[in-house]
Amino acid sequence: MHDNACQQKRFLIKIQKRRNLTEELLIGLSAIIILGIFGQWLSWYLKIPSILLLLVFGLLVGPATGLLDPDQFFGDLLFPFVSIAVAIILFEGGLSLKIHELGSVFGIVRNLITIGTVITWVLASLSAYYFIGISISLSLLLGAILVVTGPTVIIPLLRIVKPKGQINSILKWEGIVNDPIGALLALLVFDTIISAGPTEATVAVLLAIFKTLVISSLIGLAGAYFLVYLIKEDHIPDYLQNPATLASVMLIFALSNTIQSESGLFAVTLMGIYLANQKHVVIEHIIEFKENLGILLLSTLFIVLAARLKLSDLQLIDTGVLVFITVLIIIVRPVSIFISTLGSNINWREKIYLSWMAPRGIVAAAVTSIFAIELIHKGYEEANILVPVMFLVIIATILVYGLSAIPLARLLKLSDPDPQGILIAGINKLSIEIHQILENFEIKVLLIDTNWEKVTGARQQGINAYFGSVVSEKTLENINLEGIGKFLSLTSNKGINSLSAIYYSKVFDSSNVYQINTAPKHNQDLLKELRGHFFSSENLTYPSLEEADHQFQVKANKITEEFNLESLIVKHGQSHYHPLFIITENKKLVVYSDKNSIAPGIGDTMISLIFE
Repeated sequence: MHDNACQQKRFLIKIQKRRNLTEELLIGLSAIIILGIFGQWLSWYLKIPSILLLLVFGLLVGPATGLLDPDQFFGDLLFPFVSIAVAIILFEGGLSLKIHELGSVFGIVRNLITIGTVITWVLASLSAYYFIGISISLSLLLGAILVVTGPTVIIPLLRIVKPKGQINSILKWEGIVNDPIGALLALLVFDTIISAGPTEATVAVLLAIFKTLVISSLIGLAGAYFLVYLIKEDHIPDYLQNPATLASVMLIFALSNTIQSESGLFAVTLMGIYLANQKHVVIEHIIEFKENLGILLLSTLFIVLAARLKLSDLQLIDTGVLVFITVLIIIVRPVSIFISTLGSNINWREKIYLSWMAPRGIVAAAVTSIFAIELIHKGYEEANILVPVMFLVIIATILVYGLSAIPLARLLKLSDPDPQGILIAGINKLSIEIHQILENFEIKVLLIDTNWEKVTGARQQGINAYFGSVVSEKTLENINLEGIGKFLSLTSNKGINSLSAIYYSKVFDSSNVYQINTAPKHNQDLLKELRGHFFSSENLTYPSLEEADHQFQVKANKITEEFNLESLIVKHGQSHYHPLFIITENKKLVVYSDKNSIAPGIGDTMISLIFE
């Protein structure tokens, strides 16, 4: 009887411990995710790179306070989770690569991922050997990992900077394609380090190259092709396409990694590029899902990996490491860029900016952590320094490049971070008069229409007009959007207005997308999710413009203490007056809409539509 009571007590204690452990895991996971998303929001609010804040949060909950020990918290699942998360992030990056973006920059991108990769690897390895003082083998491994340039940092920076010319395409392609190349190069160096002799090392390297470049490529492309086929033939219902794509990415990654370690990154990147450039199925919903998932994974990963650092690791940092990082920024990157761009058509300003944009990101952190653990297990105690060095490189490069990206772009006259220009769909009396008024204030306006006679007529008046469909991918590829940051649809077609508003909300952000109301007054039947903001207000409708039979004008009035908005309304009458824009004293264009009806200040210019 006593024995049964003891056994029952021990059983209850085990259950309680298991419950406590489950609660701790639940609280811990929730805290990491909440902290990660908060870091993303705070970075958006402060206009600084998100990864910088995520690293700070990771250091605070890890080595600074000891609240999180990822190795103990996740156990053996840590690095499989890291690997799969990085694979999904790279797949999402591949989805953003459009072949047409290469165009005239193909030669530069090709040189950067070949010649530039070799230059960066060699110079970074030599710098690590001489300044950090580690062995030549570990120096070559560190140099190989540093080939990557962190698209998870670069792409958010490019969204803020909005660089002119070819810089955006070059940096995006280089960053995303270099990630799997850097991982592959690091794998080859790692295999060489752990090989018993020169012959074994050569065989291992050649076999790894073959498996990655041939077998992994075939696996990635075949997986993408099969997924497209299933979606095209309606074998996967709409509600399952996102999870089916995610499952496919994980399957391709695992299969490729089974054949050749760390080759899965290469396979899923190719898979993403294929999906982004095929014309058989629409993948916008997949892209949006992967972007959201990528942000969640990225936020979690950086906190977890930064928390793995120990205070003893940070003590390994000395002056030599700081010199090494300085050399990476001041010498290695500029040499790689200037040699890779010899004979290209980009100017010296663009070369300088490219030379000053090579932050490292999640792939560098993850790959370093994985290889460092493997090397330490195999007796290479010197590998302890790799992770703290890499995190210091990440922090330093994000600080240097992230904080100087916008000022340098402005100094070199390569950036327009807040473009005031407007793209207008539909050529008619209203859009032409808006063009003529805004042109007087040096605000760029581009009109688009599918009616060739309207386009040629507008061009004869000196108006900047493009012939084509506003919702055509070809149009978006061909038009020059430099200086343009807003979209306005002024066609008579409700469907085109709404479709184009949805389409361009991914280009300009939904807060800068507007359309005219095409329904009779107070009879709007469009869901807010299926349209842009109503231009001026929902009371200004396209039918009312047609009823007026062109008996209206667009006028500009300077606002003074004596003549304000109320004066304008009284002068022309409430029913005949519609506010369109405000041009502030510093030439900022504010668009009136159903969500924005602020009063102009003294010194501002009011652009209004007046019915006669």
